[in-house]
Amino acid sequence: MRDLNYQLKQLCHRNRDGSYATQAKRMHHLMLIANQLDALGFRGMNARSLKPKHVEALVKDWLVQELSVGTIKNRMAVLRWWAQKVDKQNVVARSNDHYGIPDRQFVTNGSKARSVGAPDLEKILDPYVRMSLELQQAFGLRREEAIKFNPDYADRGDHITLKASWTKGGKERDVPVRSADQRAVLDRAHRLAAGGSLIPSDRNYVQQLRTYERHTANAGLSKMHGLRHAYAQRRYEELTGWKAPAGGGAVTRALSPGQKVVDRHARQTISRELGHEREQITSVYLGR
Repeated sequence: MRDLNYQLKQLCHRNRDGSYATQAKRMHHLMLIANQLDALGFRGMNARSLKPKHVEALVKDWLVQELSVGTIKNRMAVLRWWAQKVDKQNVVARSNDHYGIPDRQFVTNGSKARSVGAPDLEKILDPYVRMSLELQQAFGLRREEAIKFNPDYADRGDHITLKASWTKGGKERDVPVRSADQRAVLDRAHRLAAGGSLIPSDRNYVQQLRTYERHTANAGLSKMHGLRHAYAQRRYEELTGWKAPAGGGAVTRALSPGQKVVDRHARQTISRELGHEREQITSVYLGR
């Protein structure tokens, strides 16, 4: 275990503020933050090493990942707790506006779905980045999952298995392979990876992440998290037979009792496939 992870755990054990659930969530966020700092290249940190440059780098990465405003604000609260406990309150700005964090947006039925077609992919000069985008579109993967994807490990025939070390929250999950198009994407991934992952042998994850960011920006592609929104909406229509509210379908309250049962089961399925624990989060992708 890295020094920072260990010392933050000790900090939590010595400062048991809030309920057991609050303490557990705080610990979880701090471990994610410690791992992210290491991935961003800040090595050898300890609990008192926190500086403004670390906070800036974290927030920049969260915004690039297009994490929800609520998630970012929760992590900022944890950062402020950490800074307070090591008597470095001034390291974290008092206002989230300082970092360009937008106000929390509540669920709307407007669609954030995105797609990438052949003309878009042709603009991506790095074949590994191009393949990661194809996987994001075909299976609704997060960016990190699509970059770390190892076809030999993941491809199980009728589904793919995402290794815990690739996923947000560190939980392995399965996503079904339902179409010939998905199979074709996987076959191309196998050929490119040649037994490895979609990170070339001469790069590490952070280097490939920066390559992804550079090539998508140069190609004029942004908000690629919208590929997950599009996947969720496609799956919803497959599972229910009608479009999601965000895709122009009826709002939930207008559904019949029988349709509401189908709607709930579809949302539960999609939530699992996207790697979320709560069905409610699907409102962000599907509307309500």
